[in-house]
Amino acid sequence: MKLFLASGNVHKVQELQALADASGLPITIQSARQVGGMPPVVEDTGTFVGNARKKALALKGLLPADGWALADDSGICVDALEGGPGVESAYFAGPAGDDAANLRKLVEVMRAVPKPKRGAHYVCVLLLISPTNEEHIFEGRCHGVLLDEPMGAGGFGYDPLFVPRGFDCTYGQLSELTKQASSHRANAWHQLADWVRQSKLE
Repeated sequence: MKLFLASGNVHKVQELQALADASGLPITIQSARQVGGMPPVVEDTGTFVGNARKKALALKGLLPADGWALADDSGICVDALEGGPGVESAYFAGPAGDDAANLRKLVEVMRAVPKPKRGAHYVCVLLLISPTNEEHIFEGRCHGVLLDEPMGAGGFGYDPLFVPRGFDCTYGQLSELTKQASSHRANAWHQLADWVRQSKLE
C-alpha cells in the first residue's frame, strides 16, 4: 500500500515511514515530491481536521487514479494559553518565523507561568483520502508539561520544551525510538494501522 504524504517536510516522511515499518504493514510513505511537489495551501480553517483536509485534497488532485492521499496536521496546545498556539503552532512567531523562533516565543510567553499551570498536549490529525474519495480521520494526543527552558537537541518544533507524561525528560532528549512509541503522531498512526488491518488493505 502506497500513501502519498501531503507535505514537503522530509522529517515527517521519515517519521511516518518508521512508524509504518514498526507496525509490520507493507506501507510505503511517498513524499509529495514524487508527484511534482506539494501545492501551496493556506491553512486557514481554524481546526486540525480542516487544515489536514485542505492539504490532502490539494495533493489528491495530483495523484494517479489509485493514489491514497495522507495529510498530517499537528500542533501543541498549551493550557495557560487557552489551547494556543494550537493550529497556529507552525506560525506562532509570525509567518516568517521558523522552529527556533516559535520555540523562543513560547519560552517567553510562558516565562511567568508557574509549574502547576504549565500543562500542554500535542495533537496530531492524520487524514486519509482513498482513491474513491472516502475520508478517514485518526487523531492522536500526548499530554505533558512545559519546562522553563529548552532541554535537548533532538526532535523538532517545540520538542525541547515538552516533557511527555510518564517521562522526566523532553522529547528533545528522548531517542526517536522512544518517542515513536508514545508520541501524538504515533498514537494517530496506530489507529490508522489498525484500520488498515481491519479493512484488509495490506
